[in-house]
Amino acid sequence: MEVTALCVRLMRPVMLLLVAQVDFSYSQKAAFPQVVPNRQQHFQYESLVVSCEGLEGLTGWRVMRRIKGVDKTCATDWSKSTGPCEIKNAYPAPDSGEYWCVMGAKTSNTVNITVTDGPVILESPVHPVIEGDATALSCRVQQASPNLTAEFFKDGHLMERSSTEHVNILSVSKSNEGLYKCTIPGAGESPGSWLTVRGET
Repeated sequence: MEVTALCVRLMRPVMLLLVAQVDFSYSQKAAFPQVVPNRQQHFQYESLVVSCEGLEGLTGWRVMRRIKGVDKTCATDWSKSTGPCEIKNAYPAPDSGEYWCVMGAKTSNTVNITVTDGPVILESPVHPVIEGDATALSCRVQQASPNLTAEFFKDGHLMERSSTEHVNILSVSKSNEGLYKCTIPGAGESPGSWLTVRGET
């Protein structure tokens, strides 16, 4: 009995990384859909994919999304209602909202996606960041121009000005959790995105 229990414990996956599938870098109990490109904000007309395949080693998950309070299945192949959700030519109203994975009674955590018709987005992590890890924020203009200075804001207060349009947080702490946005003078302002910080598991 002890040997069997030990084998079961050893066989349980500690970490599973799947490209364009589900991110288990946080923990299995807190699995999230994978978003490609891996960021919360996207420009209008961009393409993106939300995928649940591989969660808990299973297939057949449905990608769900909540847009303006209405829950709907989001699948590339609507006849099957399962598999990845591929969004081509994204638009703010129909595609901005919460996305998550469902199969039977199993439900993952949600991720937030914002599609903007504005000229600037903030590139920030889709999933919670673990305390002590490093992360980065980037301010991106749709029509790229050289030598731009970006201003980064946290909870409405100026955090940093950067001539590289990037801000690195080398060791994330709970104090870094909050609502972030960025501006590029002469170009515009991004929408806001929430950065979630979780303790080590």
